Amino acid sequence: MAVIVGAVVVVVCVIGAYFAYQKFAVHEMESDVMSYEIIDDSRLDVTVKVTREDPSREAVCLVRARSKDGSETGRREVLVPAGTDGTVLITAPVITSRDPGMGDLYGCSFDVPEYLTPLEAPR
Repeated sequence: MAVIVGAVVVVVCVIGAYFAYQKFAVHEMESDVMSYEIIDDSRLDVTVKVTREDPSREAVCLVRARSKDGSETGRREVLVPAGTDGTVLITAPVITSRDPGMGDLYGCSFDVPEYLTPLEAPR
């Protein structure tokens, strides 16, 4: 009986440690949509907060526009340039094929394509 109780305690501790690590561990990069603004029937601006453990590394984020029914109507890769601030806000315009309903973040990565350049200020 003691062996079974001991095994159960070990399994519960391992599961608890895994979830604690997932929740509290420092990740290399974290990102969230802070806001989005519908500009017109074919454009949406998405503001993303990106926090990098090493801000000297550039990153790329993929932002999306979705229609009111949830389907994707536009997407854009956004360069997060290297810098000194661990947390940056990036606002990216996304051109849409239908009326936009919301802005979304698909994800971010340190695998930056060579063709990607910094955003220019909106005109």
